[in-house]
Amino acid sequence: MNAVSTARRRMHCGVLIFAAVMAAGLGGSAADKRPITEKDILKFNWVADPQISPDGTQVAYVLVTVNEKDDKYETSLWSVNTSGSPAPRRLTAGPRDTAPRWSPDSKTVAFLRAGEKTPAQIYLLSMQGGEGIKWTDLPRGASAAVWSPSGRALAFTSDTNAEDLAEKRDEKKAAENNDSNKDHKKADEPEKKKSDVRVITRAVFRANGEGWLELGRHDHIWTVAVPAGSVTPPEPTAITSGKYDEGEPAWSRDGAKIYFTSQRVDEQYYSTPDANVYSVSASAPAGGTAPGDAPTLVVDIDGPINGAAISPDGSRFAFDGFINPPQDQSNTQSSLFVFANGKATNLTGKADVEIGTDVSGDQHAPRGGGTSSPLIWTADGSALIVATTIEGRSNLVRVDATSGKIEPLTTGNHEVMAYTATPDAAKIAATIGDATHIGDVYLIDTATKTLTQLTRVNDALFGTLSLSAPEEFTYSSFDGKKIQGWIQKPPDFTAGKKYPLILEIHGGPHTAYGHMFTHEFHWLAAQGYVVLYVNPRGSTSYGQEFANIIQYRYPGDDFKDLMAGVDEVVKRGYVDASRMGVTGGSGGGLLTNWTVTQTPRFRAAVSQRSVADWAAFWYTADFTLFRPTWFHKNPYQDPEEFSARSPVRYAEKITTPMMFIEGDADYRTPPVQGGEAMFRALKAQKKVAVMVRFPGESHELSRSGKPQHRIERLEHIEAWFGKYLQGRDIKTYDLQ
Repeated sequence: MNAVSTARRRMHCGVLIFAAVMAAGLGGSAADKRPITEKDILKFNWVADPQISPDGTQVAYVLVTVNEKDDKYETSLWSVNTSGSPAPRRLTAGPRDTAPRWSPDSKTVAFLRAGEKTPAQIYLLSMQGGEGIKWTDLPRGASAAVWSPSGRALAFTSDTNAEDLAEKRDEKKAAENNDSNKDHKKADEPEKKKSDVRVITRAVFRANGEGWLELGRHDHIWTVAVPAGSVTPPEPTAITSGKYDEGEPAWSRDGAKIYFTSQRVDEQYYSTPDANVYSVSASAPAGGTAPGDAPTLVVDIDGPINGAAISPDGSRFAFDGFINPPQDQSNTQSSLFVFANGKATNLTGKADVEIGTDVSGDQHAPRGGGTSSPLIWTADGSALIVATTIEGRSNLVRVDATSGKIEPLTTGNHEVMAYTATPDAAKIAATIGDATHIGDVYLIDTATKTLTQLTRVNDALFGTLSLSAPEEFTYSSFDGKKIQGWIQKPPDFTAGKKYPLILEIHGGPHTAYGHMFTHEFHWLAAQGYVVLYVNPRGSTSYGQEFANIIQYRYPGDDFKDLMAGVDEVVKRGYVDASRMGVTGGSGGGLLTNWTVTQTPRFRAAVSQRSVADWAAFWYTADFTLFRPTWFHKNPYQDPEEFSARSPVRYAEKITTPMMFIEGDADYRTPPVQGGEAMFRALKAQKKVAVMVRFPGESHELSRSGKPQHRIERLEHIEAWFGKYLQGRDIKTYDLQ
């Protein structure tokens, strides 16, 4: 183990050594190791939102841990020297501290701290020591701070409005007078109560993970001064107002303006995405009431704009997004653009690569993730550093800002999950993980392309676990299309033995499996299953055509890709074809439902947060399909098109015992149109079906649900497969 630790301390030959080191973490005596368990999640640590200091000497990051007693996640801020020593040190106690942001002089960190029942506020922490100083106290809280170039001000967003501020002033005045509004009332005057009745005028009125939306509230751009040496925060100022949301504030190089993105549409779901970049004076009053203070349109394209970054000389904007195609698409691949002299140039369109990090799994940080893929200009403005996801691998590349030529900066079988750079782009701090490691903070030298590991937050635990790396393979589907997949074998796999197989199907459908740690796959493999996961057509990271080919036929040929993958693994001889199960969530739940209506080859199925009835989904989901992206028309116009692709229509064909896992607060794929519908359809036929409900959980149950719920979810999945694939006598699911 000491040799492994030494080998992992520094990596100076780029990706080859990185890959070798990652593999070395699996070494050691097998006798000293144990299988991973579902409860090991309680011991997991996650690093998130790495922020390198402008002087390049330190990285601040969020550490996420589990509080088992209170069944919740806790976040605190840590820092580590880029030299690699001494050991990382804790900056804040937590338990709800996130979003560290360095001041330009690297002496202060602004961060967010939330109370148990109060919104996050901005705090300032001197790196010389001491406690964090609360710098905002807005009724609705504040977003992550963006420092001005001078370090004398912060920009952020908040949906606090004038009524909130007036109410706060009244409460403060009453408290100062040792009085309250009700003391002024007559004894017989009834206390007024706010109505709890909602009047809804917008088509989208709930959001997954948020619940009921407060319609009429909008995020606006705010600033707050940071006077030199002051420990008393001044009042923040809203510098925009109105009926549209605004986000992603960025200061001009001289600090005189603030740029932001906004989609100026009343109800965005009737039109294709069209966000633009605006600017406003950094000293403008809210709403721009003074002449010339109204927001100015700066970058205008017919499409969404994300992460606008200003070139070093201030003359160009880089952003990722796309220009809306003539016909709506279910997936439009994001590209890297540079905007100059009124024209947007697509730098990566011809390369047909996906900009950003997009690898699906269950081990991204459940809290405090921050911005994952910013656009980084090189010091001379000649190139940009961005993340790309290609064939299930996420890496950094350098893109020439004129020609669009792409040069790899990192390579390998891993996911670069989040990153930031020094102002000269010489050093990058990134969180990187792979299929057998959750992720750690690394330092990347952009000149030499070397990586140095700075944290080892899970080494103590993972050094005791018996984990096997998945086997990557490629196979031909029914029409010759090449499909990428992975096989996760049990850590004690024995040649010549027949194993039960579980097919895992990712959601989206426009996302991708890849080289990242997925607890569920390792846990199921440790229970004696071969786990198969593949990227059927419709998955991202294989180009625009591959992803969008399923438009208007989902589910369809993607199912055939999945079955071809199962056939390929069965041919290898170590899978018992009579003991196979299938599971997936969201779009993977839809395909699980669809699969058992098309074939009886699976002995058990677990459908999670699924779609069963497309029309009901259209009417109840937290986003709309008003545009013809998945269907040509709306369900009341062409009910047959929706019905033909709805698994519940074919429920009579199902012979496979089914479990349905649902979160009660899932507004993305509401249970009523998914698992509930399928469950009732099967129960009506007296077929084998069970439904497992998780109170308070949203669509994110498997990724960021309560720790105990995540554990129980895994246990139910494995128990269902154990009952039908391994013959275990489990009474839990008998009729009660």
